[in-house]
Amino acid sequence: MLHVPAYITAKPGMREAVLREFRANMPDVHAEEDCIEYVPVVDLPAFGPSQTELGPDTFVVVEKWASPEALRAHAVAPHMRAYSEGTADMIETRVIHVLSPL
Repeated sequence: MLHVPAYITAKPGMREAVLREFRANMPDVHAEEDCIEYVPVVDLPAFGPSQTELGPDTFVVVEKWASPEALRAHAVAPHMRAYSEGTADMIETRVIHVLSPL
């Protein structure tokens, strides 16, 4: 299984617009073969001193995929291309990590 945290930083004030597009795309992603988890998460406000906050423009996509092949297919799926094109002008940066459990 692969764990993929994807840090998405929207342009200032655009996070909710990006999240609307993201949520609209979620059913297609969840229908992909070997998608285990695909959900956006944001900071829990005022959790405490141990928290490093993402900030108001960032969210993290928590993804889990059954195999590298499933993740590769996800990356080139037509609905992902459409999502990327539709949000390109709203996103400042993307940082994606592909991780494997030990």
